[in-house]
Amino acid sequence: MSHVFQDAVVTKYTIFNSLFLSLPYPGIFQTGSLLPLLTQQSEEGFQQGKSPRQIIEGFFSELLEDATPKERVDLLFAFIQYIERQVVLFDSVEDAAFDQTHDLSGKGSVPFLIERLDTPELRQKMLDKLQDFCVRIVLTAHPTQFYPGKVLGIIHDLEDAIRVNDFSEVNRLLLQLGKTGFTNENKPTPYDEAVSLCWFLENVYYEAIPSILLKLIDTLNMSVHEWPYPQIFRLGFWPGGDRDGNPFVSAETTLQVADRLRETLLRAYYRDIRNLKRRLTFRGVEDTIAQAERKMNSTIFGPEEEGYSSAGELIGELLGAREVLVDKHQGLFVEMLDEFILKLRLFGFFFASLDVRQDSRKHTKAWKDILTRLERKIPLLKYSDYTSWDEDKKIDLLLSLNIPLRDEDYEDPQTKDILGSIRSICTIQKRNGEDGAHRYVISNSQSALNIMEVLAIAKNLIADEEGLLPLDIVPLFETVDDLANAGGVMKKLYENTYYRNHLNYRGNHQTIMVGFSDGTKDGGYLRANWSIYRAKEELTRISREYGIKVTFFDGRGGPPGRGGGNNHNFYASLGKDIEDKEIQLTVQGQTISSNYGTVSTAMFNLERLFTAGLENHLFSPSRQEEQLTEEDKALLEELAEAAYHSYLDLKNHPVFVKYLEKKTPLRFYGQTNIGSRPTKRGNDGEGLKFEDLRAIPFVGSWAQMKQNVPGFYGFGSAIDQLTKEGKGEAIKKLYQKSLFFRTLVENSMQSLSKAFFPATEYLRQEEDYLAFWDKMYDEFVCTNQQLLKISGQKELLDSNQVTKESIKIRERIVLPLITIQQYALQMLADDPATLPVDPEKYSKLVVRAMFGIINAARNSA
Repeated sequence: MSHVFQDAVVTKYTIFNSLFLSLPYPGIFQTGSLLPLLTQQSEEGFQQGKSPRQIIEGFFSELLEDATPKERVDLLFAFIQYIERQVVLFDSVEDAAFDQTHDLSGKGSVPFLIERLDTPELRQKMLDKLQDFCVRIVLTAHPTQFYPGKVLGIIHDLEDAIRVNDFSEVNRLLLQLGKTGFTNENKPTPYDEAVSLCWFLENVYYEAIPSILLKLIDTLNMSVHEWPYPQIFRLGFWPGGDRDGNPFVSAETTLQVADRLRETLLRAYYRDIRNLKRRLTFRGVEDTIAQAERKMNSTIFGPEEEGYSSAGELIGELLGAREVLVDKHQGLFVEMLDEFILKLRLFGFFFASLDVRQDSRKHTKAWKDILTRLERKIPLLKYSDYTSWDEDKKIDLLLSLNIPLRDEDYEDPQTKDILGSIRSICTIQKRNGEDGAHRYVISNSQSALNIMEVLAIAKNLIADEEGLLPLDIVPLFETVDDLANAGGVMKKLYENTYYRNHLNYRGNHQTIMVGFSDGTKDGGYLRANWSIYRAKEELTRISREYGIKVTFFDGRGGPPGRGGGNNHNFYASLGKDIEDKEIQLTVQGQTISSNYGTVSTAMFNLERLFTAGLENHLFSPSRQEEQLTEEDKALLEELAEAAYHSYLDLKNHPVFVKYLEKKTPLRFYGQTNIGSRPTKRGNDGEGLKFEDLRAIPFVGSWAQMKQNVPGFYGFGSAIDQLTKEGKGEAIKKLYQKSLFFRTLVENSMQSLSKAFFPATEYLRQEEDYLAFWDKMYDEFVCTNQQLLKISGQKELLDSNQVTKESIKIRERIVLPLITIQQYALQMLADDPATLPVDPEKYSKLVVRAMFGIINAARNSA
């Protein structure tokens, strides 16, 4: 362990953790004193092969033999509450030490990049690249954030107090944590989710993004006033727009969220204007700033006609004031004014662009409604005939229709919402500017028809008099088969005259989204990652062939099993055959709070994404050794295919779905009240089917079981199989040579490091699950061994000591939590009539334990 991490994090955590024992809460001293003993008994018990039930019952019989069943369960709940707050404390200590444990000016930072631009040609090459380069971070509402907003606020303040060693304030905040609930009594609405994420926009991104730009401009010795590339960072937003599988998102919600984004931003602008007013007190300038204050107040609170209609209007007024400031007042405080104008150019009046997303099958269903209604007016057009046509004929019909589409003409609420959601995009654009909402994402895209169905609806709803649509349609390809077919789908679109004309109007720019979550669920870790890489290569080739600028939008989750892990290494590793004009990715839940929860962490991670996106373009000649050759790609294809078959063998095991449904916390996800979206698709009255599983509860359940199957399964057996075929040395060379492959390996190592199979070894005692558990464990051992062998590391994550040590400490903090949760699951497997307390108590233990386990892992759901 590095001395810095030991001193700045571990020692500090130990000191502040001792404060818990002195908090004036009933029973806390006993809880805090007994908890280390439970941790010790859990460690020793699992080493001896004991089950969680044996460990918990042994703990009580040894230390609290006379405790009643109710007192025992109450103490377990007290342990859970205590550990939840220990996790918060460790998060805060680690984040407070971030600038000590991470080299903020090292590899991946803006200064490090600029230092390497050691010729005028390289510098110009980067500036040319910035003309159409962008990093777009899209915040999503996927339910992986187990801290409610009120706790996030305490964490923010706690981190500040820890940074300056303010023991008194830390103690008060720990007191506040003790009285603040960590759970939501009710599910949040989509609007609640949006409000929660607006906190990060206002308190983190609003400061972090301009700070990075100012650092870049300063390092390049350029002028903020003359900086021509404000678009290199953009924010996207899904809460309130993403209705895929979320029946609670409506067109009204979408409009409310767009208004909230605008209001949040304008209030931040208003504060900045008031700060400017305190400094720009000079003749010829102060009147303009005072007018800006009045008009911004009207823009926010009304009357709106007395406010600003756009950011451009405000910028124009401020530029006039700037001229006076420079000409008459020696440019005093001009840097403050320039920074504010930079924010206006960055965020406009929209803050974050609100995407709309819906499943392709919903659009097909809507067209059934539309065409069936049309059939009543035009009997010759029969929907039954339409369903038998080939794809080209269907597309021709949909594009030829010029029909009014009114909500009141349809009974199906889904059809009404699709029409309303597209209209809401138009409304938002009029109010917030076109950047406020201009993308419609189609999940489960399987054909060109899926894209044309949306285009044809939009054509009849929001096209202008010339038939032009201010809308980018974004297909999302995610499953293994859909990724393989993506090239053919886009080729057909590019060859369609109407679609090509639409793209021409949109600057010959096509955004394509590729998703990791369902790809991993469908085909396993290695197959999903490699399928996405190959799909991007093919889509790049086809797009270039047709003269289209393609942008890839990555649906990445927190853990490696959902495309998470080290994102900047992933982007830096992409070769010349994958378009790199922009970096776009989703961030969500814990990834937002852990990677972008403070200005420092946000700047660190955003800078590394920014520089990763420039690496291949600027320095590719010196990195030819890292480019994948055809032989390398063939080897990766063999590995991916072998891993895929290994994963399919597990997925097709007769107890796979039964295991998830009966033995994991999957069935409890709906009780956590962390997200507005239902936890599974399909009819609740039916038995669970694999296709109904949502990616987040799917991956999260494996994380709760400390098995993390989606993040590694098949990787080890694939390497082992190819090694036996004489390709072991080639795989080792690939690891040394390819950053892409190293990133896959080291992200998978994170999943392995957070796994702990002894916690569930008791399942081997059940005949139904013995073989299944052994199968998972054997692959875990195999993958562990094979990844160490090809990487040359002695222990997992030796190449990243800070991450390695952080994981070790976090896993030890939550070990009692894991024991308690598995104990409760064991008890629930018994006959309810024989249980010492109400079964509902054990269910609540399972749910409450979920929060701390997920929060400690930071990227496990």
